[in-house]
Amino acid sequence: MSEVTRTTTVASSSGLHARPASLFVQTVTASGHQVTIAKGDKSANAASILALLGLGVNTGDEVTLTVNGDDADATADSLVEFLNTDHDA
Repeated sequence: MSEVTRTTTVASSSGLHARPASLFVQTVTASGHQVTIAKGDKSANAASILALLGLGVNTGDEVTLTVNGDDADATADSLVEFLNTDHDA
């Protein structure tokens, strides 16, 4: 089992609120990996919608993902791609 960390900028025009946050949580849950998302000095379980919304991630915010599990590299890359896409467009 491996741990991978990636830092990226959130592209969705409403940040990780409502619909994009829900889609992100579904993507994390479907991956089967343990994923933590951090903004500044706060971090949250990325599979928890309430924890994710509590971070207050806005458009252009930099976040750090930590993915644990087999094939963590591929999962981290796919989550970064998700965050780099505007899901409000």
